[in-house]
Amino acid sequence: MRITQGTFSYLPDFSEEQIKAQIQYCIDHDWAVSVEHTDDPHPRNAFWDMWALPMFDLKDPAAIMLEVNACRKAFPNLYIKVNGYDRTYGRQTTALSFLVNRPKDEPGFRLERQEVQDRVVRYTLHSYATERPKGERYGE
Repeated sequence: MRITQGTFSYLPDFSEEQIKAQIQYCIDHDWAVSVEHTDDPHPRNAFWDMWALPMFDLKDPAAIMLEVNACRKAFPNLYIKVNGYDRTYGRQTTALSFLVNRPKDEPGFRLERQEVQDRVVRYTLHSYATERPKGERYGE
């Protein structure tokens, strides 16, 4: 099961040139770019670890690609995404977000059903990856 997160979730993984083109799109719209990584890609996990600082002033997609590739080298078996932040309204709003790296093996999620009072059924997602300790969730 492939994790689907971000703007281009259902498309095949981007090539280097396609990633660079999306970074250029962010720059063209004056969006700050950041790179984040995690080993827990649960849809409600909005707090991924940030790679370096957001690149507010970088206007060269090649320089941002250096950071993307440095993060990939440091964390080859984690999920890595690029974010474009739009500060138009005086607040940081994610305008664009897409995965640029994923582990070779994606264990996926299990849908858990819980029946509670008054015949109400609640559903939650459980990530199989979180059954292993942080830092050991994806093999080499």
